Amino acid sequence: MPAYYLEALTVTLGIFLLVAEAFIPSKSKTWVGLVAIVGLIGVLALTLRAIGPDDAAEGKEWANYALWNLYKYDATARFYKIIALVSAIFVLILAIDYRSVLSKFSGDHGKEEGTGEYYSLIVIATSAMMWMASAKNLAFLFVSLELLTVTFYILVAYMKRNVGSLEAGVKYLILGALSTGFLVYGIAWIYGATGTLDFAQITLAANFEGTPGTPLLFGVALVIIALGFKIGAAPMHFWIPDVYQGAPTPTTAFLSVGSKAAGFMALITFLAPFSHSPYAGKISSVLVILACATLIIGNFGAIPQNNFKRLLAYSSIANAGFILLAIAANRDGADGLSSAKIAAFYLASYLIMTMAAFFILNIIRVQSGSDNIDALDGLSKRNPILAVAATIIMASLAGVPLTVGFVGKFFVFQAALASHQWIPVIIAAIAASAGFYYYFKILRAIWWNTPNHKSPIPFDTSSIFSFALTFLTVAILVFGVWQQPLFNLLKNVR
Repeated sequence: MPAYYLEALTVTLGIFLLVAEAFIPSKSKTWVGLVAIVGLIGVLALTLRAIGPDDAAEGKEWANYALWNLYKYDATARFYKIIALVSAIFVLILAIDYRSVLSKFSGDHGKEEGTGEYYSLIVIATSAMMWMASAKNLAFLFVSLELLTVTFYILVAYMKRNVGSLEAGVKYLILGALSTGFLVYGIAWIYGATGTLDFAQITLAANFEGTPGTPLLFGVALVIIALGFKIGAAPMHFWIPDVYQGAPTPTTAFLSVGSKAAGFMALITFLAPFSHSPYAGKISSVLVILACATLIIGNFGAIPQNNFKRLLAYSSIANAGFILLAIAANRDGADGLSSAKIAAFYLASYLIMTMAAFFILNIIRVQSGSDNIDALDGLSKRNPILAVAATIIMASLAGVPLTVGFVGKFFVFQAALASHQWIPVIIAAIAASAGFYYYFKILRAIWWNTPNHKSPIPFDTSSIFSFALTFLTVAILVFGVWQQPLFNLLKNVR
């Protein structure tokens, strides 16, 4: 099956769900989310069997020539499509469990009529991420990124009766539009310097002596700033804490995992033409500065936070710093893992850890009505199973050995040391140490603090939600000691 059918099926699924939800009367809209989950699982299965233009049978036209020039399907594209689909599936499971809160603030009198579109928008956003993974052209990348951004404008402000959600939506809209301006302006400068928007041709132009270097570098800087907004790199991070706190929890999880992965994929794709150019050293220096600033602000900014969502927001910024440090190392993989593989592995491990953390947060939010860390007080007495799961998740986010979080950070430090980035390594080590403090602050609340409520927190072990949380928690431990399944997915990623 040609790979471009994957996005066609995904966006068709999203539109079908929108239409079906509008014309099929039902009090509960849970079926929309369940159909979306089943549909995305089907697309995920097809992803493993889809073929790109280079794998088409001899003499058989894979696609029209125009699409072939815009669309690629290699190991890297397949990996990021899998990341997009898996994150969307888990977010849909979160959204189904979160529907009581969604209906309270989006529907009339707490009814679920206003929640059906939410599941459809998640599917449409997933198709945008998948298109981004296959972009061979800056214009195609830009259109895909904007489809993703516009969809998130709605998802962030979806709880129209909640002031925090509306405020988050306005902030995300304004700063998202600002980042779009940087992106368009940067692309214009790159086109003016190279005469092309195709990544392969930009690679040739970047290594051609006649290409004007200053305009090209200026355009690259503008695009890095724009993508810095998407990934949450400092100093373009200031929207993240407020938007993460105000948005619905499933949206926050999708922003933190899926959108961030898409942003890094776009950054890696964009920087690939310059990795061996005369400008590689200057670009790497900029990325190192961004990584160090992001690590410091993310980790130290999380320390005083009392809201779980805001803490995870700063954690998201901190993890972006580690991934930027891996990309800045500019390793080609000749003597170990390449920067692209390390970033991909880190994003996969980050998906597992962060999504699991949002599952815990989702339970606390639905049961207590609060996102604050003190809502976790005495969790060990109210539900020991959730307390153990939360302990494993926080330990992995902090980078405790024998967890997948430790392995990801280890690869980043290894790449930075191999590139002789001594000062960034020291900063990263100090920042990681700070991470231990604020992650274990949550464990203190769980195990040592007195419960605010003595009533137990119910947890249905037979539900799809509990199965997903169990799967993610076990994956943290399994991949902490056995990384081969992830490396199999990363084979040929570049």
